[in-house]
Parts: sequence; structure tokens; C-alpha cells
Amino acid sequence: MSNRGRRYDGEPKLNIKKVLAVLIILAVIIMCIVLIVKFATPDGNTETKIVANSYITVFSNNKWGVINSKGETIIDPTYDDMIVIPDPTKAVFIYQSNVNLENGTYDSKAIDDKGENLFTSYDKVEALQNVDSNNYVTYDTNVLKVCKDGKYGLINFSGTEILATLYDSIYPISGVKNSFVTIKDGLYGLVDNSGNVIIDNLYTEITSLTNKYEDGYIVKDQNGNYGLINYSKKQVLECKYSEIKNVCGNNLYAVKENGTLELINQDGSVLINNGFDDIKSIDSGNIVFVKGNKYGVMTKEGTVLIEPNYDELKYAFDGNYIAKKDNNYGIINTSNETKLDFAYTYITYMPDESFIEADKTDGKTDLLDTSFNIKVTGIVSEIDTDKGYVKVRVDNEYKYYNFRLEEKKSQDIFTTNTLFLSKKNGKYGYVNRDGIVIVDYIYDDATEQNEYGYVAVKQNGVWGALDQNGNVVVTPSYELAQNTVISFIGKWHLAPDLNANYYTDVNE
Repeated sequence: MSNRGRRYDGEPKLNIKKVLAVLIILAVIIMCIVLIVKFATPDGNTETKIVANSYITVFSNNKWGVINSKGETIIDPTYDDMIVIPDPTKAVFIYQSNVNLENGTYDSKAIDDKGENLFTSYDKVEALQNVDSNNYVTYDTNVLKVCKDGKYGLINFSGTEILATLYDSIYPISGVKNSFVTIKDGLYGLVDNSGNVIIDNLYTEITSLTNKYEDGYIVKDQNGNYGLINYSKKQVLECKYSEIKNVCGNNLYAVKENGTLELINQDGSVLINNGFDDIKSIDSGNIVFVKGNKYGVMTKEGTVLIEPNYDELKYAFDGNYIAKKDNNYGIINTSNETKLDFAYTYITYMPDESFIEADKTDGKTDLLDTSFNIKVTGIVSEIDTDKGYVKVRVDNEYKYYNFRLEEKKSQDIFTTNTLFLSKKNGKYGYVNRDGIVIVDYIYDDATEQNEYGYVAVKQNGVWGALDQNGNVVVTPSYELAQNTVISFIGKWHLAPDLNANYYTDVNE
């Protein structure tokens, strides 16, 4: 019988030449894949910035529309009046029509991302506009005001009614979150953004005690007397005062009773009622008072800690006060010791960030820690409380610092960015996280990458935009001389009016 094949006795052996050939082929394939990925974007920038979907109002050819955070058109710019987007993460867009300025009438409706009408059972749908601590316009992101048969109520963004349309008017208390005044039959009440009634409609006036709703609300009864109700619906001060000043602290309040200004506690007991003309603030059990147009500090028992010799006093931290004297600002403590010389045009303490900004006569600012050590000197261009950094121009270079005033690289601050601003020989370009040049140093000015993934670049006096991979999406052509902030989303740039907060393709 002839053998038709070879049978091995023992274990099979590897063909080394074939194995090496296979390994070489695999290596070549891997190298090709790497090269393809590397050269898919300029200079090998392979990172991708994750951009959360959001909606932005745009203005073009005197019409208003909506784009998303990728720069894609959602609602064509065909509306005559500005489209308001109360919550950028939700496809609920408010627009007005038939506006008559003479008699104050208008229609207000809501549409979705397909341009279809929402909440059609109501005659009007409106955003609730307020202002923040910097006086920028904001909108409530939880509720909308609706009107039916001339009466107002509240719905959430899904259209669920949380406050019945029973009121003659509803409006937010200026500068205070989660606080909406209601008017019914001429009397004022208060609700929150869950529709909970905090104060019944029994009063002729309701205002906030401070800019924090937790501190409570000043109410005026039908006899013209003032009292205080807190957010838990408790009557803190009964309605018997001719005035309640907008200051509080440590359960202490400044009120006028029978024409006399008094410092009282929450049970109404009078602590002090003389030695001052006015009370400006209450902090750590001490009060900043005014006497003879000068500021001083005393304890709640009336012991004067700082004589009224200053033009201004404002509590900063740990018994330290920002003071103004002879048109200059410094910092003193309750022992009347000077902790920071009176050498500044203005001083601000950032309580949440725990550092001091002290403006100098030359336009620069000293940034100091709470031990009064100068850590940075330069021109402060941005303080971002969300990302926790300060951007300062130092010796014609932008530098970044955390709130401990430690210098940081932009890569440490903008952890999701794909491009990082870099300067060389007086020109700007961009590098990736590893420092590899992605965009050559050819621009006269430029910005860091924004939340949408775009950067703005300036060349020959005009601005354009690059995408997150460094590709040109707008050739520099916009002057933008009126803009304090330069930002692009695709072809759209931020409008000069930051309060309006919209993007446009108009060359301004």
C-alpha cells in the first residue's frame, strides 16, 4: 500500500518561516492602520472632543432661528422676533409674534425642534426671565409661564401643569432663584418652581430679604406693616415694622419700629437701637454701621470694634473688612490693623474661591491668598467658577491658575479639549495634549477651544474659525470689533450683546 501522506509521530512542529511571514504581514497592517488614523486629521490629531447636544439661538438676514451645538440648523432663520431657549438642553423654543408696542399686546408660543407647536391648550407660553449676580439675563430651566383665558399658571417642560391657571400675574423675584410672585385679586403670594405655595395671596407686597431665597421674604400686610416669612412658610418676624432692611446674619435683622432703627433677633427682642444712623450688613455677629456718613463695625451688643472713620466697609472673611479711605482701598481687621495697604482702586473678595482681587492704578490686578500674599499680578481676563480657573495676562502671555492661585497648563484646565493654544515668535498656533503642533504658528491672535469644539483665530485684523481637528471652517473675514468675547460654532459667531446670548453670521 502506498503512502498518500506523511504522518508525524509526536507533537507537531512550527514552521518558523511561515510564522515570521504572518507576523510581518500583521505588523504592516497595524502600521497602515496607525498611518491612516494619524493622517486622517491635521498633523495626527486623533482626539475627539465630546460635545453635549444643546440648542442656540441664531440671527441671519434679520431673521431668527435655532442651531445645535454642532452648528447644524434646527429651525431655519425665518422668525421675525428673537427665539428664546430657556433650557439649552431641551427642544422647547419660545417665540413671539403680533407684537404691538403701543398697547403692550403680543402672542407667545412654544415650538419643538421640528417647528411644531407645543402646549397648544394654552393661549400663551412664556419663558420666565430673571437676572443673575452679574446682571446677565437668565431663564428658569424648570418651569414655563402659561396663560389661559386671561389667567396664568406654571407648567414644566414636558407640559405637565404644576400650578393651575388661576392668577392675574406671575413673575420671578429679581435676582433670586426658585421664587415666583403670584397676584390674585390684587393680593400677592409666592410659589416655588414645583408649584408649592410658600406664601398665600394675603399681602400687598412681597420682596426678597437677600439674594438667597433661604433667607426668607419681606411681606407687607394690608395695614402697611412689614414682616418676614421664611422658605419653610414660617412667620419669622410678625408684621409690625415700618421697614425691614435687606440685611441679615446669625438670625439677626435690622428693622424700623416707631421710627427707630433697631437690631433685633428672630424672636423680636431688641439688641441695640442707638449709636448708628444705618446698618449695612451683619456678619459673624458683628454689624457694619454708618454714623455721620462714615462706616464702622460694632458687635451685636453695641461695642464698637472699628470706629466710623471709613468711606466704605465690607466684610470679607475671618474678621477682615475691605475698607475705603481717601479714595483708596485696603483691608483691615476688627483690631483696626491694616492687613493690606490702602494702595488699590478697588478690592473684591471671592468667597467661594477664597482669594482676593485687588485692582491697581496701572490697570493690573494683584491676586492674593487669604494670608495676603500676592501670588499673581496681571490683567484678569476671565474667572470661570465652573472649571475652577482664573485666566490672567502676565507679561503679554495668557496664563491659567486654579483658585489656590497655582499656575496650571491649559491641558490641566481644559481636560476635554483636543487643541491647546500655543504661542511662538509672537504668533499663535495649536498643539495637541502631547505638545505636537497641530496648527502652525501663523495667527496674530487666537482663543482656547470653546465648549462646542471650535477655536477662533485672527489674521490680518479679521477673525475666522477652526474645528476641533484644526481644519479651517471659517476663513478669517469677520471684524468683530464690538465683541468682548470671540466664539464660533461653525460659521456662526457670538453676537456683541452678551446679554442677548445668540450667534450670528453678520459681520460686525
